[in-house]
Amino acid sequence: MADKASKDDGTVIIKKYANRRLYNTRSSSYITLDHLAKMTREGVDYKVLDAKSGTDITHTILTQIIMEEESNGEQMLPVNFLRELIGMYGNSMQSLIPHYLEASMENFRANQSKLAKTFEDSLGNNPLAKLAEQNMAMFRAASAAFMPGAEKPETPAPKSEDGDKDLAALRDQMAEMQKRLDALGK
Repeated sequence: MADKASKDDGTVIIKKYANRRLYNTRSSSYITLDHLAKMTREGVDYKVLDAKSGTDITHTILTQIIMEEESNGEQMLPVNFLRELIGMYGNSMQSLIPHYLEASMENFRANQSKLAKTFEDSLGNNPLAKLAEQNMAMFRAASAAFMPGAEKPETPAPKSEDGDKDLAALRDQMAEMQKRLDALGK
């Protein structure tokens, strides 16, 4: 019955067996904690159930994934944060912490998205970005000139007259170099 509900709402059901193996009911395959971590990063909604009792153990498995990540690589959770978090267990504020942490994470993600958008927008108006775009266009033209038989890439025309003149001069220089290389090859 849990499998039917999961298919309707898109939640993948993972069953954990007594031998500690995890079974993905959607793909009908055994998976590892690494697979679950990847699914989490990809935004896949899943629920982990104890295969014998049917108890939802998603929280425990997610905590286990965090522990694995913390022990295998760069640690993200500072020691002081962990101590404070442990200190909150049994505290009168314990019931508020999950909501606070969820709201904080949502705000962090929203701010991260806004920052990325602002950065992208600023590059569009940045003269250095336009210069870099022109340099890439000239580099592509130069690469095409040194590879006989290669198609010339379509490059957007620079937006200034100086850029058009520079690009035309570069093309002329490249054509002259190609002629010299062809003459040397004979």
